[in-house]
Amino acid sequence: MGPADGAMGLARRHAGTIAIAIAIGVLARAAISHILARCGEPAATLDDAYIHFQYARAFAEGHPFRFQAGEPPSSGATSFLWPLALALFYKVGFTGKSILWAAWGLSYAAYGALAWEAWALTSKLANHAAAIGAAALVLSFGGLQWFAPSGMEVLPFAWAITSTVRRSAEWVEEPLLRSARRRNLLCAFAFLCPLLRPEGAIFSLAPVVALAAFPASRDLRTRALAIVPLLSLALLPAILHVVTGDAQSSTARVKLLSGTPYPPWTPTAWENVRTFVTKLLNGEIWSAEFLPKGGAPVAFASIGAIGTCGVIKRRPFRAVFVIAIALAALVPCLYVTFLWNRLRYLWPFSTGWLVGLACIADLLGQFAGSLHRRARHVSLLVIGVFAGLFGSRHDGVVEDVANSASGIDRQQVALGRWARANLPEGARIGVNDTGAIAYFGDRRTFDIVGLTTQSEGRYWVAGAASRYEHYERLRRDRPELLPTHFIVYAEWMACDAVLGELLHEVTVTDSSILGGQTMRVYVANYDHLGKGELPWTPGFQPADTVDVADVESERAHGYDLAGARDTDETIHSGLSPAGGGVIDGGRTARTRDAFRVRLGQGRHRGIVRALAPSPPSTLRILAAAKEIARVTLSTTAWEELAFDLPAGMGGEVDVEVIASGSPVTTFHYWFE
Repeated sequence: MGPADGAMGLARRHAGTIAIAIAIGVLARAAISHILARCGEPAATLDDAYIHFQYARAFAEGHPFRFQAGEPPSSGATSFLWPLALALFYKVGFTGKSILWAAWGLSYAAYGALAWEAWALTSKLANHAAAIGAAALVLSFGGLQWFAPSGMEVLPFAWAITSTVRRSAEWVEEPLLRSARRRNLLCAFAFLCPLLRPEGAIFSLAPVVALAAFPASRDLRTRALAIVPLLSLALLPAILHVVTGDAQSSTARVKLLSGTPYPPWTPTAWENVRTFVTKLLNGEIWSAEFLPKGGAPVAFASIGAIGTCGVIKRRPFRAVFVIAIALAALVPCLYVTFLWNRLRYLWPFSTGWLVGLACIADLLGQFAGSLHRRARHVSLLVIGVFAGLFGSRHDGVVEDVANSASGIDRQQVALGRWARANLPEGARIGVNDTGAIAYFGDRRTFDIVGLTTQSEGRYWVAGAASRYEHYERLRRDRPELLPTHFIVYAEWMACDAVLGELLHEVTVTDSSILGGQTMRVYVANYDHLGKGELPWTPGFQPADTVDVADVESERAHGYDLAGARDTDETIHSGLSPAGGGVIDGGRTARTRDAFRVRLGQGRHRGIVRALAPSPPSTLRILAAAKEIARVTLSTTAWEELAFDLPAGMGGEVDVEVIASGSPVTTFHYWFE
């Protein structure tokens, strides 16, 4: 056999891999060339990509987990491993915008590997044509095409979970292939998944099940090794706890419904599930760019098709594992919202649904073949229809990729570069999009959302008034932590009271990926902080204070948040009776406040600062479960109303304030 014959044989054996590589090259060229043409340089489609790049720089510069040198450790990146991988490239010279070439290379390599994994997963569930079709569907699906050039970990994570599932299925299905090497690879993938993204811990269970239920041998040592993948579930929390003091990442704390202080969160989770089922799977609104409208019934049929193929092919474990990938798309329903960033939290799990479509094609082909031998090729036609529906969106997806990268470039990147050129080196910038401004600004940042400034997440999820009250505490106790400037979407920050002189602004009207059209640069203004802390009633000397919406004060006084929502917080600006300006944070729509105060011995007075949107509204005040006073809010301006407590009431006293009439806004309670 000559060299030419050998080359042709090699090409035939690897035809699928070569075809995937060619397709990936075409997709990469289309997306990247559009980005370069629109932006004139490499650019990321999401600001969050620059958070990863900033952490990559931190690893490379020797201050890992610190978003900036000298700052406290934080866990603001969605992925632990993605910045670490990029740090290797940063270290050898891929700095600034050139880090994107490394991110693109890794991401498109993972995209190709994901297509191969889809083929390999499907090959044992369906016929050869369906397996090829599964790879084609992965390559034609716009959700994955969009994120391949994003600079994010979406494609590497999708590949990792799919490969883990495939390897686990093979361990179960192919006893003769069980070896120490394959066991070690399974264990490695079990650790890889959660390190790429915390949700990956779900898929670490696949190797646990495979190795525990089907050990390579019956000796005690082999059985003991089966639990090694189980340790992967604790690895990331352990790393985070050691580094940051918190076993939960700041991104999870900010984005998960369980992180909100306002119970119950289950109705929101169920509403998210309803949105996922009736809107997103159906190709409506947020998913219309990627999915054909009306596709939800087909999507659900694909789950049934996977199970049916698993039964027919006697591959139940493989079918269950693939269904797990698809249904893991429900996990983001536990987030406050999963509609951010072109649904980036959903698409890593799309492979399960795409394999399901290939299984539908196979079953239809089998049914048609049972009617007529030549009709078995119907499966190819069905695959072609599915791929055509996805592929028809390709041009729009590529255009959106370029437009999104351009929008981020013209706004956040431009503002980061402006900050570096115009703000003093000692500036500390408050941001609500922290990636590009930190990466290009070369200035310390204060992430008001709490992703990269670990301490701020609890105040972000609590609401705008809680943030304002928190800034009051910082000014009193740790003024050096407060920002000197803000670069924010003012309407998103919802805390105008701390925004001073406007220095600069950038408006981009043609990019929907941005958090707002106009992002502005302000000098921080803290002149109003603290003016609402004391009652304006003359001569009143508070011994204990309940500052409504102040997270620490509410916690210290056992303030009952029942019925509260972050959207019910308000930062109110008004005048005191003496005519002085006062700003105070409070909670609206309150029909009941309950808390605990500490009183000394003797007679006591209390004051409540409140506002009734529709006066009059009467407040019944109870102490130790007994009504002690009634006061009436009679105007639409805020008022301070005094009341007496019975003599002899001291120590810890439970206080309840019940509004009759209209709900009220409460700001402060003082007791002397």
